[in-house]
Amino acid sequence: MRFLNTILDIVFPARCVLCGKTGVDLCRECLKDARGAERESAKWIFPLYDYRDKSIKKSLWLLKYKGRKRLASVFAENIYEKILEELSELSVMENFIDAILIPIPLSRKRYRERGFNQAELICQEIIEINKKTNLRDSVDTNTHFSDSVNMQLENNILIKPKDTLHQAHIKDRSTRLKNMVGTFAIKNEAKSTDLIKGKNVILIDDITTTGATLSEARKVLRQAGARKVIAFTVAH
Repeated sequence: MRFLNTILDIVFPARCVLCGKTGVDLCRECLKDARGAERESAKWIFPLYDYRDKSIKKSLWLLKYKGRKRLASVFAENIYEKILEELSELSVMENFIDAILIPIPLSRKRYRERGFNQAELICQEIIEINKKTNLRDSVDTNTHFSDSVNMQLENNILIKPKDTLHQAHIKDRSTRLKNMVGTFAIKNEAKSTDLIKGKNVILIDDITTTGATLSEARKVLRQAGARKVIAFTVAH
């Protein structure tokens, strides 16, 4: 993926999707002006931005539907910072350490149509950032504390065998909740259960609205033995 990004940078130089600045897909100046998440969400769900912000909405649309995959790395950087911020407290208060990173999966039909899972791309970038941070901490002998966390990506545990109506097309909250019931499952249940039993899990998705998708995924993972499940999203 890194090699492919390098080739893309040469053939199609990056430009900020909002202001056109060269060298980046979404510049920090544009991103810092984006509204932070304001609407209330479940205490275990941590969104970064307000989806009603035009810059965030456009960027996520370009990532999901126009294949601007490099935007995943921009969002991953910000989610990673949020993970470190929240885990600095959770690791002490609730022993939330050694996390498993799991992207919200797409159905086979949706994956074939899109060709990729944007949540999985963000997860892959988060893992790369964490590896670099771990390496930096191991080299820097003056570091008295670590800015990284122990986490591994498991993108083949949670699956979506049921193709549901897109949540964005459903306005009523109760209907959204019903739409997601039974939509997720654990792949190779015996083997996967061994991987997540008693473990802390971080779910990653691009957008949360009512939290129905994340709640259903969390329920399935908890039933499979996960110790604690929290979630991070780009927007709410």
